[in-house]
Amino acid sequence: MASRIQRPRKRRMLSLTVRGSEQPSAHFMTVTLGGEDVQHLQRSGFDQAGRLFFADPDDDAKKVFLPSSERWILQLTLQGGKQRPRVRTYSIRRFRPEASEFDIEISLHAADSTGAAGPGTRWARAAEPGTRVAFLDEGHSYAPAPGAAWQLLVGDESALPAILAILEQSTATLPAEVFLEVPSPEDIRSHVTAPPGSIVHWLPRTDTDAKPGALALDAVKQARLPDGPFYAWTAGESSMATGIRRHLVSERYLPKSDISFRGYFSHGRAGL
Repeated sequence: MASRIQRPRKRRMLSLTVRGSEQPSAHFMTVTLGGEDVQHLQRSGFDQAGRLFFADPDDDAKKVFLPSSERWILQLTLQGGKQRPRVRTYSIRRFRPEASEFDIEISLHAADSTGAAGPGTRWARAAEPGTRVAFLDEGHSYAPAPGAAWQLLVGDESALPAILAILEQSTATLPAEVFLEVPSPEDIRSHVTAPPGSIVHWLPRTDTDAKPGALALDAVKQARLPDGPFYAWTAGESSMATGIRRHLVSERYLPKSDISFRGYFSHGRAGL
């Protein structure tokens, strides 16, 4: 589920390697990807995201086929199950074209009922410099409405990289009211770069069984928002994103055209 995603006019599958990684907080891992192919990635939007293709740490990386074309689905259907890579979509957290690299920030999910963490989490924890990956640009959706006096940004942990990237790149004349749900108090960032006048409401979950996004949705419904025309960008768990949009339209009377919303995942279901 998505709204007004701006797809790149030209794109190509990028062949990259891991250059390094660090863990900025308890449930997040920043991984730096780089290589000559970064020259073919055009920075297009503040919430720009792409599909990452990688070998599961439990598989033999030498036997896993990484696609070389934007027609990746066709390429993967020709491969056996053990040869197919894992695929997940991640936002570009920081872009450094002069160094031929960019960062992605991955939310580290806890083990499920079977005792296994998701493939993205396992890969992020195990990724070492030199690990091969492929990356395909999937565009962006952030597009402030003309005449907006401020912006509302809402998301759960899956949207944290995009929201922080939006704040860092936003114009100084567009302050933000931010509602950001994270897995624990240890994930609250002590310093956030944002336009003057911005307010970040950190919403750490204290109930480990709570559905991601529910806390953010309730906080926005109860919030006293600033006056004046505004633009809203919301992303994360699908029911949260659609719930925010529904609330803003029906109860805040915000035009649908002034809202960008993306469902990054559905709770309880694996996604790409």
